[in-house]
Amino acid sequence: MKELVIISGKGGTGKTSLTACFAFLARDKVLADCDVDAADLHILAHPKTLHKEDFRGGAKAKIDAERCSKCGICKESCRFGAISAEFVVSRLSCEGCGVCFHVCPERAVSLEETTNGQWFVSETRFGPMVHAALHPGEENSGKLVALVRNQAKVVARELSKSLILVDGAPGVGCPVISSITGADRVLIVTEPTLSGLHDMKRAMQLSQGFGIPVAVVINKFDINLDVTEQIEKFSVKAGALVVGKIPYDPEVIRAMVQRHCVLENGNSPASIAIRDIWKRLEPSLSS
Repeated sequence: MKELVIISGKGGTGKTSLTACFAFLARDKVLADCDVDAADLHILAHPKTLHKEDFRGGAKAKIDAERCSKCGICKESCRFGAISAEFVVSRLSCEGCGVCFHVCPERAVSLEETTNGQWFVSETRFGPMVHAALHPGEENSGKLVALVRNQAKVVARELSKSLILVDGAPGVGCPVISSITGADRVLIVTEPTLSGLHDMKRAMQLSQGFGIPVAVVINKFDINLDVTEQIEKFSVKAGALVVGKIPYDPEVIRAMVQRHCVLENGNSPASIAIRDIWKRLEPSLSS
């Protein structure tokens, strides 16, 4: 079983759109949407939920009004301003750090496990998919990302699938680390802007720090050929293979409006480039 994780140094580079295209092309795969802060692969995949469970990833403080002496120590100690003047804890503001629990002289504070969201196993038009959704205001620590990846592996083993396609989180934080750890290959989707180049460098450094082979795709490469050349030169110097360049193509937007991947809307320039990219990647993902 192989695992390809598609990430980006910043949001909005086309990572999820490319993942959907690979899902359309790949055989014997399971999809995993690990961008749980802003999951949107389901928009193109049209999932039908087969299994659903709550995700509990942390705790929130609760003050027992009968035991509370209103001394104010907990309120003064809370750096997140989560405790009101009436000594009621805001569920949205509380980070579950436990300071109030430890400083309360009356032992009036308890830490209660909370439901932060749900995770799902679904059947989609591309095949099985594991995905999740956080409740508004809930923080993604990476624990939910790990759960989604592990459940995708369980599904892949049960269904004898040879490939897991992971739509990873953007950036370089904890969710990204949780997305790529132990993967067979990382594909970084970038764009030819200075911020795209800068953030690609950070994502590449992170991935290579884990010893994972890195490939690069430059999306909308023709909007700034000078920066595209900089990305290519840096990738070669860093030992990362540029597996393809996708041109700017209005057909991508038209396909997304229809909740399709661009490959389903004919042989547009972007479609041709993406098919070529998959042909280069696929041999390295064979079991």
